[in-house]
Amino acid sequence: MRTERFVVPEEARDWRLDQCLVIFYDELSRSFVQKLIKEGQVKVNRRPSKPGYRVRPGDEIQMQIPPPVTVEIEPEEIPLDILYEDASLIVVNKPPGMIVHPGAGRATGTLVNALLAHCELLSGIGGVERPGIVHRLDKDTSGVLVVAKTDVAHRDLSEQLHKHTVGRHYIALVCGIPAKEHWTADSFMGRSPRDRKKMAVVAIGGRRAITHFRQIETFKQFALLSVRLETGRTHQIRVHLAHSGYPVVGDPTYGGGRQRALKSASAPMLKHALAALKRQALHAEQLAFLHPVTRERMEFTAPIPPDMTAVLDALRIDS
Repeated sequence: MRTERFVVPEEARDWRLDQCLVIFYDELSRSFVQKLIKEGQVKVNRRPSKPGYRVRPGDEIQMQIPPPVTVEIEPEEIPLDILYEDASLIVVNKPPGMIVHPGAGRATGTLVNALLAHCELLSGIGGVERPGIVHRLDKDTSGVLVVAKTDVAHRDLSEQLHKHTVGRHYIALVCGIPAKEHWTADSFMGRSPRDRKKMAVVAIGGRRAITHFRQIETFKQFALLSVRLETGRTHQIRVHLAHSGYPVVGDPTYGGGRQRALKSASAPMLKHALAALKRQALHAEQLAFLHPVTRERMEFTAPIPPDMTAVLDALRIDS
């Protein structure tokens, strides 16, 4: 059982208790929070409360969060593009369309299913659902991912991520041409108050998210960017780019990236390539870290996949 405690700040005055909790704990759904409150797992000033209670600055809130229900994960013989492997870790080039670990409604066909068939044993720190998983990529984001085989490797790699010493570079194709060649997005990010399935830049609550951008190449109405993550929030790159007015090409969730790209294309070859791109044009190109045992600096690169390459080729011809 995990226990969370916090004191209500001034800016949350008169918020509903359930609303307050989902804003400050963006990984929790409102229905789940309401269930915890009704079960007496949430106390305000040491007393049980109700979902609609209007919180006041200085209220002390304590919440008990039960561990997730575990599911049995079966190893599956799914081909892996392995970039490196030793006794401590494995580095893979994840294809677009593959989910990293099982979750609600999806227990097969994930990267973890494939890894269990290949490695048999992975670090148990991530729990039954996420063995060995140190960091994630969205289902439709391709590229380099490191997975820990041992608990020692898992702890060390997680600490490197926490200290922002892991180099994570992405390639993103965006709609529009940014006014600056270099810029940094620095904001707080949490669940969207309008749609709990989406993330958003928020004024209250959330966690700090920092992303660095650099233009590589520009076209008529598109730009290719190099992106460096300093933090690693859910959907961070996609949210920051959509918020700045330059959504990732093909992104169906943030900023209308798919519809905007198709409307901006004029050449038939480009329209065809964009229509064939069934995902956001975002690729984790490089990953660098210190080996958790040898302390050697390691760097891995994954080539841009064919669906993104086809769009870039069409853009260069059209330009």
